[in-house]
Amino acid sequence: MKKVFLNTLFLMLSIISFAQTSDISISVSDAETDGPLLGATVYFEELEKGAVTDFDGIATFTEIPNGNQTVKISYVGFKTIETTIEVGTKKEFSFKLESGGNELDEVVIQSSRSTRTVRKIPTRIEFIGAEELGEKAVMNPTNISMVLRESTGIQMQQTSLSSGNTNIRIQGLDGRYTQLLRDGFPLYGGFSSGLSILQIPPLDLQQFEIIKGSSSTLYGGGAIAGLINMVSKTPDEEPSLDIMLTQTQALGSTANVFYSKRNEKFGVSLYSSGHYQKAYDPEDDGFSNLPKTTSLSFNPKFFYYPSEKTTFWIGLNGTYDDRIGGDITKIESGENGIHQYTEENLSKRLSSQAVYETQIDSVSSLNIKNSISFFDRKLSITDFSFDGKQTNTFTEINYQKASKKTDWIFGANLYTSNFDENDNATLQRDQSDVTYGAFVNNIYDVSDSWILETGLRADYNTDFGFFPLPRVSLLYKNDSGFSSRIGGGLGYKIPDIFTEEAEYISFENVLAIDKSALKAERSYGVNFDVNYQTRLFDVVGFSVNQLFYVSAINNGLLLNSTDDGFFMFENATDKIISKGAETNIKFTYKDFRWFLNYALIDTKLNYLAGNPQKPLTAKHNAGSVLMYESDKWRIGYETFYTGKQFLSNGTETTDFITMGLLLMRNFKWGTTFVNFENFTDRRQSRFSPLVLPPHDNPEFPEIYAPTDGFIFSVGVIIKPFGNEDED
Repeated sequence: MKKVFLNTLFLMLSIISFAQTSDISISVSDAETDGPLLGATVYFEELEKGAVTDFDGIATFTEIPNGNQTVKISYVGFKTIETTIEVGTKKEFSFKLESGGNELDEVVIQSSRSTRTVRKIPTRIEFIGAEELGEKAVMNPTNISMVLRESTGIQMQQTSLSSGNTNIRIQGLDGRYTQLLRDGFPLYGGFSSGLSILQIPPLDLQQFEIIKGSSSTLYGGGAIAGLINMVSKTPDEEPSLDIMLTQTQALGSTANVFYSKRNEKFGVSLYSSGHYQKAYDPEDDGFSNLPKTTSLSFNPKFFYYPSEKTTFWIGLNGTYDDRIGGDITKIESGENGIHQYTEENLSKRLSSQAVYETQIDSVSSLNIKNSISFFDRKLSITDFSFDGKQTNTFTEINYQKASKKTDWIFGANLYTSNFDENDNATLQRDQSDVTYGAFVNNIYDVSDSWILETGLRADYNTDFGFFPLPRVSLLYKNDSGFSSRIGGGLGYKIPDIFTEEAEYISFENVLAIDKSALKAERSYGVNFDVNYQTRLFDVVGFSVNQLFYVSAINNGLLLNSTDDGFFMFENATDKIISKGAETNIKFTYKDFRWFLNYALIDTKLNYLAGNPQKPLTAKHNAGSVLMYESDKWRIGYETFYTGKQFLSNGTETTDFITMGLLLMRNFKWGTTFVNFENFTDRRQSRFSPLVLPPHDNPEFPEIYAPTDGFIFSVGVIIKPFGNEDED
């Protein structure tokens, strides 16, 4: 009887115990600053109970059953944690979240030359990571134009229908004001500028870093509108092999291969790409909208790791590119009667990079880098050719020192550029430039909320003199998801003949740069932006970034006609002023992401009567990208609006909308995909002619809309070592 009584008592106590609940509180703080996180979501999924932390970072719950309970804690910009707590043992639980969850806080930006994360850099930097780059590589595996075209405030301006030559414009300013870097090296520009975008495949790139506004302090002249740094993939201990094959209905075929692997002392990455495009004429007007193209690229890199603190690597970039557009009959069958016009660009590029970087001690490091870039291009149209070779060199040494509150960077570099036109040319437009530079940059934590960045560069060009380039940026951030940046600086650009206007007329009758009569272009610019991120209804991530900017260029380089039929460069008598705003909004819900953007670009040419808007610059642009991403599927739907523009003759163009749809399916062995680019088939020929008579010597109006129209592509990415996105 006693035994039965004890068993019954034990059972009753157990039932009472299991039925008991507790009131608890969970505090959430930032692991880095130890400050409370306002608005963090704390959720008991099995109990379907959730709460949001208050100003002190505390979420309170009532009647939580005692025993082991699984809790999930998330906050925008921080890593989500899921763990088990034992309710009933205590009333208060504390957790620290590490940055780097859904956003970019943990990403280290190389273009800042600092080891800081995005969240602690006063300079506004836009980041495009490997995942998004992979999606853009599917949309356009031949070059990076798709990556840049869909970024807010960036326009890809096509300068030739026949060759497809394209320049990048940031915030309404010409492509020559943007500096293109690869792993911190200025490899593109000058004679190659109109082709550079078309000759950089995206498959071996790890991330993009975009800085808008004057960025000349760290990287020298040329970064008046901003800079774009493309960061290459580096080898890991696990081997990686991607084989990407793509085919379009426009008869374009592309193959990309990337391999990387490292061990304790050595590493290697190998990349090669091949692309063939048949001349494509969607209007059937006898002239190509996509040129016949044969392109080959290779990029091997070799890494040596003598110790855990030191890395040395060397790399080569090689490109052969032959593109010919114009009269379809001449391209396919040769010259015949009125079928006489073609434009051919035959180019060869070879560049080398060498980097030595070592960690001197726990707070300081030394970096030495050098590159040599050789570019050979022949541009041929009917009865005229422009042929030359350009050699650029870049050498830099910099020392970095970081402490808990401040980062210092000291550096010096040497940049040389030499363009040598073919000796048989009537006009000899050779040009050589040598620029010496020294710079210092400091990032200082004034407090937990305020961070100040200051910098000064001093450049000396042997022909145009001395350029002091100060720069300052200030960041404010708090724990409620709000931050704001303001910054500004000076810039300059050494004049050369490789402008959009000169390329538009194929450099024919363009006179050489007269260094004794021209001044270097100089600029100043200011950016101000605010950011806010939070959770809506506990489950929807929301972030918004609002940017305002103004940039002004003095002594702008203009190409004007002379009385004897030539074109000569002169300095503008008044400023070019670009001002505007950019809005970026992001929503996230489970596997869905929705991006909205709008850009107001108001670029005025004050040196012309009436201060007109810059030609071929849409004042209003907007976009929407809806993405669904799971382990197996990626589905994206895009819509982009381009507002009305003005041509050089003052004619107003029509506005238009383009749409795209991407479908990707992941398997253990790789990925298959289909892409419908511009599936509503918006192209300029639907609004106005692309080619004007006569047929044997045609005229080509300015390009303000897509010329190739709808492009459908299918492809596969084979991963012999397995697909990380597939379980």
